[in-house]
Amino acid sequence: MVADDTGDPFRVLIACILSLRTQDTTTGPAAQRLFALADTPKDLLTLSPRVIERAIYPVGFYRTKARVVLGIARDLLEHFGGRVPDDIDALLTLNGVGRKTANLVVTMGYNKPGICVDTHVHRISNRLGYVRTRSPEQTEMALRAKLPRRFWIDYNDLLVGFGQNVCTPISPHCSRCPVRALCRRVGPPVRRALASAACVSGRAASRDFAGRPPARAPWASRGPWGRARSDGR
Repeated sequence: MVADDTGDPFRVLIACILSLRTQDTTTGPAAQRLFALADTPKDLLTLSPRVIERAIYPVGFYRTKARVVLGIARDLLEHFGGRVPDDIDALLTLNGVGRKTANLVVTMGYNKPGICVDTHVHRISNRLGYVRTRSPEQTEMALRAKLPRRFWIDYNDLLVGFGQNVCTPISPHCSRCPVRALCRRVGPPVRRALASAACVSGRAASRDFAGRPPARAPWASRGPWGRARSDGR
């Protein structure tokens, strides 16, 4: 998960919004391009949606996210004096901010206890048998009740790396897992033979909020044979 290295709460918040449904390798450069233009709510509101779209392309749903970050900047100025709140409930009043983003801002922007639950944290916590939940929000609440507070901030970083390299969604590498003796292996692991079905499902989900396939940016350059170059997403 991408979070701005400076620890500035506003940068953390905006970078997290850009990272949703987007790979970190794409989010990082996009966030830096945007912050080079504006890195405060007041400065962001001086930019047009078109300028923001061009800066953050090719993040997923870049047109929608351009409108979302402008709305967040406006709400911060109107309701919070331009300051990003350090309270999860207050953060949730901002349009486009969910519990994962709110927890990330609290932990990375203010170094306060919070549990950022993404797909890795939800999946691995259940696979280990540490919690038994059906949604990331349920996982967060279960972890808050069970996990010692001193581990909250680092829990996401630990499980994200672990989930990407060892406890993968498809064919987890159990033979080299350092905690395999403690793992209850809840739920059957998905085998690579089923990966093609998952890819088909993923392509079907890769549509914008209106149900259409992601549009190519109108300013995107074309290849030497006149075909639009793919952004890889």
